[in-house]
Amino acid sequence: MVNVGIDDVAIHFPRLYMDMRDFAEMRGADYGKLNKGLGLKAMAIPDVHEDTATMGAMAVMRLIDRNGIDPRHIGRMYLGTESALDGAKPTATYILDMLTQRYQDRFGEDCFRNCDVVDMTFACIGAVDALHTTLDWAARATEDDDRIGIVIFSDNAKYDLESSGEYTQGAGGGALLIRQNPRLLEIPDCWGVSTTPVHDFFKPRRNVSIRSVISNVMTLAQETGQSLKKGIVERMVKHLPESTVRRLGIFAHGEESVSVHRDEPVFDGQFSNRCYQQAVRQAFYNFSQRAIKQKRWDPELDTQFTEQWSRIIMHLPYAFQAKRMFPDVFRHDRMNTDMWPNVVNQIGEPPAKPETDDPEALIAWEKEMDGYRRAISKTQEYLEFHKERIEKGQRASSLIGNQYTGSIFLALMSTFESDLEDNSNLEGELFGLCGYGSGAKAKVFEGKVAPRWREVVAGWQLFERLAGRVAIDQVTYENLHKGTQEESVVSPRGEFALVEIGEDGANEGARTYKWISQ
Repeated sequence: MVNVGIDDVAIHFPRLYMDMRDFAEMRGADYGKLNKGLGLKAMAIPDVHEDTATMGAMAVMRLIDRNGIDPRHIGRMYLGTESALDGAKPTATYILDMLTQRYQDRFGEDCFRNCDVVDMTFACIGAVDALHTTLDWAARATEDDDRIGIVIFSDNAKYDLESSGEYTQGAGGGALLIRQNPRLLEIPDCWGVSTTPVHDFFKPRRNVSIRSVISNVMTLAQETGQSLKKGIVERMVKHLPESTVRRLGIFAHGEESVSVHRDEPVFDGQFSNRCYQQAVRQAFYNFSQRAIKQKRWDPELDTQFTEQWSRIIMHLPYAFQAKRMFPDVFRHDRMNTDMWPNVVNQIGEPPAKPETDDPEALIAWEKEMDGYRRAISKTQEYLEFHKERIEKGQRASSLIGNQYTGSIFLALMSTFESDLEDNSNLEGELFGLCGYGSGAKAKVFEGKVAPRWREVVAGWQLFERLAGRVAIDQVTYENLHKGTQEESVVSPRGEFALVEIGEDGANEGARTYKWISQ
């Protein structure tokens, strides 16, 4: 059987961050709840010149340089993101453009010409999807076709100011080097999948009427001291079809409304948590069934998966999410073990699901189950399990915040680097990985730690680099969030930077990037 997997990982995060103590003070929030309750210490904030494309390009560059890769040998770069910069043109093409600028003097202006690129979007699981398909592609390599693939993840997790999700913000980009006989993590072709169409978190196209646009502008004019005649809005709306303005900007196409896309999502936090739990549980069950069919696992003879997996890596919208979400899988996998009676003696049996389709009864039962899962998470058995197998993955997340598609891979890096520091013996150990994307889909798969993992992880210096960032104050944070910060807080150097966005004609909205050396 051909071994394929992750050979190396690179990550790039903004130089700026906001300390969670300062955020709590700004919002009048309880820092103890944010820190001890959710595990939050800081959130990464992109500077003016940074976006999804620059962060992804920086990570790929780091991966190429560290591994001495000839760009002409890279067959594909698939980007997982939910922070795309265009509705048609893949953000991955902007990344390709920057990399071409960087490497064309050494390898020629066509050095990425034969590289396949695409964006993959499914909320926070898009990069896992990109990994899944790239592994399949790499597995088909031959001696004459040594396939090298790169999976990119890059996002800016941005929420409305003063919203309930604001404190979970974060940003960053990364890249996975995918090839046969990997040095870091071998990933077998056994995947559990669960997909259910729900609206727990989404970014809709919002329609705003032209009348509303005009009315808001007039209100703004009044607020600045302008005197307006009664009925001016109605007269402007009536005159608009005959006006030359109709052919300009948002009025150009004759619609009665304009479509507006915002990075800030619509979401229901509690519902999303429930979807996360259900999706991961169902994907875990599906993984178990596939493992049985592949004769990878015999439930009558073999140890349960949560015991086989020495580390469990999960999607982390905030640092303690895995601690809160995994009790459901823990219960499912351990109910028939010698351990479980001890758990039941402490917290009792789970509440029985009502034999009815009544929505109110089912909602009440779900709330009871939420309480039962919280009770599981406080048992000694689960606390020891979490400390041994999950906790190391949340350390970097607490310092960066939510990376959307990249959060599961940040947890992977955090785990590996923490184990390197502890001088752990991981060779041959199995990792369980659980990805989730709202909307909603979960994927469960596993990886086997390769013999050369230490030499790979030693090159990351993740926590050392995190310690060198620049803190920003409350005013700067809000200016960056609103887009009113005109100049970069820290001038770009040794990095790719967004330098221009086209405003007129055929290049309206086109983004221009350059490498800034010093």
